[in-house]
Amino acid sequence: MVIFILNFINKILWGITSILLLGSGIYFTKKLHYVQFNIKKMFSKFKANNNSSSSPFKTLMFTLAARIGVGSLAGVALAIYIGGPGTIFWMWISTFLVVPNAYAESYLGVLFHEKKGDLYEGGPSFYIKTGLKKKYLAKVYAFLVLVSYIFGFLTIQSNTITKSIINYIDISPLITGIIISIITGYIIFKGTKGIIDASSKMMPMIGIIYVTVAFYIIFHNINYIDDVFFIIIKSAFNFKSVGIGMLTPFVIGFQRGIFSNEAGIGTGAIASSTTSDNDANGQGMIQMVGIYFTSIVLCTLTSFIILLSNYQHINFQDINGIELTQYALNYHLGSFGDLILILTIFIFAFSTIITGYYYGENSLKFLFPTISKNGIFWLKVLSLIILVIGSITNSLFLWGTVDIFIAIMGIINVYSIVKLRDKVH
Repeated sequence: MVIFILNFINKILWGITSILLLGSGIYFTKKLHYVQFNIKKMFSKFKANNNSSSSPFKTLMFTLAARIGVGSLAGVALAIYIGGPGTIFWMWISTFLVVPNAYAESYLGVLFHEKKGDLYEGGPSFYIKTGLKKKYLAKVYAFLVLVSYIFGFLTIQSNTITKSIINYIDISPLITGIIISIITGYIIFKGTKGIIDASSKMMPMIGIIYVTVAFYIIFHNINYIDDVFFIIIKSAFNFKSVGIGMLTPFVIGFQRGIFSNEAGIGTGAIASSTTSDNDANGQGMIQMVGIYFTSIVLCTLTSFIILLSNYQHINFQDINGIELTQYALNYHLGSFGDLILILTIFIFAFSTIITGYYYGENSLKFLFPTISKNGIFWLKVLSLIILVIGSITNSLFLWGTVDIFIAIMGIINVYSIVKLRDKVH
């Protein structure tokens, strides 16, 4: 019953959020002269200040650590399982339409970031407070980030790592959760610099490994690629259902696309605001590269791996989504596929855990500017406990709850970037 209610609320909220994100994406597309297609300029921005402790490259890796996570592996699989292959098509379309939102929020993030000690902090809460002069709304957004990332995203990542491991190794989920918690503690107790450094080292390595394996599978099944494209397009425009049913591929594809790349939700601006580079335009361009890599490259590769398998014949209970990806990799690569997925999931999800923790800490500091180091210490301890709990929690409940918070954050952020649109260039 609880899951049914969560799904109902999600459909309503994501219907509203999708319209707003789509509308703002189209608006910024026109205002910024189709900025999402200026690929040359996007990559040219990587040349500046890449030796600093919070360089554009490191900031991008930091943002990718949060954006990629399980959304590119489990989220896409869950979308296909629930809404069919057509969800992938709408994920592609939504990505191109909403990516200017990522530019706008990252631009504003840098424009309104504040230096705290040796580092910068920023994000929607900052530009809502300083730009819009709405302190109450800024605190609401910060609270939503704190709750959704510390209590939601951390549990989802822990749950996904656990499920991928126990499907291959006979080990207690609780023990897995404890191990994840210990490794996380080792990094987050090093502070923000430690989190950024860890993310910038992990993401390139595992990204190359996963992309290489995915292309190997695709080339090995090259004769079936045309069929995969046909199935995706046909399913995307399957209007045989009536009412809400005919919108299912669109809504789920849009929802999972946003969940994986966070374009328009505002959280990407929290990471991009840590840069020491005050080039707001450059940071906005760089963050769009991250969106494309997440949704167009990684999510597409994952979907092809799944659609090239016989996943339709498998039924899952309490599905997280990762089980489907794991089955597909095993289908193509045998036991080697399990090893690849465990490695990929662990680093993708783990990097999201440490980045998600930073989002939570950033929001807690915003809500309580005078919070002591002791207060931050207990947030870290709480986060580590939550990671253990997440390893044994119901998957569908986790996804449903976090999706609600993400939708509300998206509504607040779209309102904010549109109100501040004159400052975005």
